[in-house]
Amino acid sequence: MGWHGACLFLGVRIVSFVVFAVVFVSNVSAQSGAPSGAAAAPFATTSDSPPQSPPARGALTQITVDQALAIAEQNSPLLREGQAVIDAGQARIQTARAYTNPTIEFLAGHQKALAVPLPGPPGTLQHYSVVQPIEVPAERRLRIHAATLGLVADRHLAAGVRLAVMANVKRAFYDVIRRKEQLSNAKSNLDLVQDLRRRVEVEVNVGEKGRLELTRAEAELSRARAVVTSAEIELAAARASLKAATGMPSAETPDPVGVLDQQVQLAPLNNLRQQLLADHPALSEAQSRAAQAHTVVADERARRVPQPSLYGEYEHQPDLSFYRLGVSVSIPLWDRRSGKIHEAEAEATRSEAVRRQRELELTAALERAYDQYQISKEQVVSLQAGSLREAEAAVDAAQAAYRFGERGIVEVLDAQRVLQGVRTDLLDALYARQTALIDLEELGVIHP
Repeated sequence: MGWHGACLFLGVRIVSFVVFAVVFVSNVSAQSGAPSGAAAAPFATTSDSPPQSPPARGALTQITVDQALAIAEQNSPLLREGQAVIDAGQARIQTARAYTNPTIEFLAGHQKALAVPLPGPPGTLQHYSVVQPIEVPAERRLRIHAATLGLVADRHLAAGVRLAVMANVKRAFYDVIRRKEQLSNAKSNLDLVQDLRRRVEVEVNVGEKGRLELTRAEAELSRARAVVTSAEIELAAARASLKAATGMPSAETPDPVGVLDQQVQLAPLNNLRQQLLADHPALSEAQSRAAQAHTVVADERARRVPQPSLYGEYEHQPDLSFYRLGVSVSIPLWDRRSGKIHEAEAEATRSEAVRRQRELELTAALERAYDQYQISKEQVVSLQAGSLREAEAAVDAAQAAYRFGERGIVEVLDAQRVLQGVRTDLLDALYARQTALIDLEELGVIHP
């Protein structure tokens, strides 16, 4: 290499070093001015900001998980439906306690004499009668008892609906937390890629890098922007789901405040299974429905006893008046309620099968949630203690090597992709652990 070539090469290196120093100093200044709670991305600058988020349809309202549950308690249509079911059950008890109304008849007419020996005198005819059915005491007791068991089952149903509503609100709440964190990670990655792209453009312009490096950086920048857009769409969908779950007014958009760090010490699985079978509202409801069905069978059998009716009448004629008292009883000669009894027995068998099936489903759900919590908990610990730190160290090393020209942009982008993947896996594990706890709360084996 001649003297002039050496001078030219040295000049290019000096210019590159100056450009690098300017970019590095601006990056440090930007990081030092950033809020302490935000994670500043390496190489971040104030120019080429990421695309703005789409405007929300309502004003963002910051809420905690307790506030979200309180809003759902006031606005949820499902909870109002459950209360309506209880009111209907109370009305059925009132109906079962009611006595049968009497039947009153009044007939009036005119009598006239005929051309026969000794005819009756003409005049007004009047006829009065009353019929009062007499209930069989055993049938009445069974009917009231069946309605009472139905109310007990309705109350358990409403309690189960409330557990489900609160669980759905919590799932939607923490899903928004997860989507917000995903969007933050995507924007941090976009800032890094934008800065890398600017650095590569400078180096290409001064002749240090080939055009292929800039093409790679631009392709990665497009990909990062697409990831940010996708994260924004998922965040908007999660907020809409939370809004629907809580029943918030349409003019407001919830903005949950919280973290995915709740942990509990679970009791042994066998203890939780016994607690589930003893206390869960869905199983209690199924047991009450089965008891109600057996009571209905006994009620249908009691209805085979004929129901007597007291009968009384009074009749007034122009020349005489009389009254009669009596009892009428239907004779179960052709219909002994065999069809009704068999139908009630079939319903009782079905209720027992439903109770058993619900017991199996709840037990399986408990085991699934229990295992999911344990596995997710171990995965979170593993990612936080190992993979996340290693991925962050790899990104730092790749960036340092890139600054000194020892590595290319491909190595930096690969390391950043690995870090993004680990962060996504960690968020998924945190959310899985949180949803497992919510499932256990819905099953009634742990309490918030």
